[in-house]
Amino acid sequence: MADAIALIDDLFFLAKVHETAKHTGVTLETAATGEQLLKAAAGSPAALILVDLNAKQGALAAVEHLCASNGAPNGPGNPRRVIAFLSHVQTDLAEKARAAGCTDVMPRSKFTQNLAEILRGAKS
Repeated sequence: MADAIALIDDLFFLAKVHETAKHTGVTLETAATGEQLLKAAAGSPAALILVDLNAKQGALAAVEHLCASNGAPNGPGNPRRVIAFLSHVQTDLAEKARAAGCTDVMPRSKFTQNLAEILRGAKS
């Protein structure tokens, strides 16, 4: 079973996330679409879900569905952390992700800088 699930459709960035997960001892399952993310999350006890809000197929809709069906990200109905990342200039999209219930929404640069620490959070 995966410790974390990631929706990332950028193959180069996905390779970086996989490599960091490997170095931190985190088992990572990946999805290329929002639909794949929802299917993976439905059958997984993964504590961490990572979402690239710039993924081309259904990222925000998947976040909305995950958070709506499971309660607040850190509430009693959902112990999962949902962390979304995007370009720092996409403030409207960031607000939509926060309103949907993401635990954290951050610029891609901050996500990348803190990736190892974020992934380690899947184990705690």
